[in-house]
Amino acid sequence: MAVIRSNGLDFDVDVHGDPAGTPLLLIMGLGMPSALWPDEFVAALAREGFRVITFDNRDSGGSTRLEGAPTPNVRRAIFRSLLRRPVSGPYTLDDMAADTVGILDGLGVGQAHVVGASMGGMIGQMVAARFPQRVLSLTSIMSNSGNPARRYAFGKWKALRAVTRPPPPPDDYAAVVDHMVFVFGVIGSPGFRDDLPTLRPVFERVARRGLYREGTERQLVAILSTGDRRPLLAGIRAPTLVLHGADDPLVPPAAGRDSAANIPGARFELVPGMGHDFPPALLTQLAGRIAGHCRAATPVAAAHVAPSPVAAAPAAPVEVPVAEHPAVPDARPEPAQAEVARQSGQTATP
Repeated sequence: MAVIRSNGLDFDVDVHGDPAGTPLLLIMGLGMPSALWPDEFVAALAREGFRVITFDNRDSGGSTRLEGAPTPNVRRAIFRSLLRRPVSGPYTLDDMAADTVGILDGLGVGQAHVVGASMGGMIGQMVAARFPQRVLSLTSIMSNSGNPARRYAFGKWKALRAVTRPPPPPDDYAAVVDHMVFVFGVIGSPGFRDDLPTLRPVFERVARRGLYREGTERQLVAILSTGDRRPLLAGIRAPTLVLHGADDPLVPPAAGRDSAANIPGARFELVPGMGHDFPPALLTQLAGRIAGHCRAATPVAAAHVAPSPVAAAPAAPVEVPVAEHPAVPDARPEPAQAEVARQSGQTATP
């Protein structure tokens, strides 16, 4: 793991796979560190020949926590959002997109395939819209367009209640794990309920990495303050794949269809049995779909990409150790975290 300075903040970053492979950046969702990415998923992408980059977003995991920033009134922010009134917070998804590009700068990566899940998909959309020369392709998973209409903005109330359940103290690892098992038992994939116990080691890793409730609340308000992103999505030119679980109870499949409809040329794929997580039985299949999309993408025409001003330019190339991930048997068929967006009154862990 390396620490990359970007946008005035420090980010914990891991690189997996062949250092000479085409970069593929994974962006995690609301409140979750990158430890939530399943090893099998990362390893499957690395086996496809990609240099897979993962990192903790600001206000999560081991990256900079904005402890001096005010914690927004989440209920008030959601209420204003529902009334389609402006929401303000310490930062927006634009800032988080700039963070992401600065991390690429710090790694010396000019262009990358960008893959984001839930809030990570929203950030990926912003990167593709604001920094088109940096994105070889975009994959947006279980995300939305910021469309405030009820059928796109709200999932099932049971899922909303689960993700707004108050989390236990972060230093009580066992309680955090139990909490995540409960939440993902509600928002996860109904077609793969038997897989839930196998996710417990991932939840244990997340608990050790650390959850930060105030940061999750600031991230949520960043989503709300960014608002409807559809005008920006219309400007995306990167080849785009939108993946969405057919049984996602938190971010409805209609939201995925709406995202694809607002990105020119985007392809929408519904995944049967999948909810708002990455069930182990689907990991290889999902990685294969993403890898195929990336390989088919036409590279952005750019002989040279100038570094973004948001990155602190290192005096020398940053040395990043290659993380080892266990091999995944190719015979296996195909979590992300809950995105509350404007659905909840009080944030919890996903």
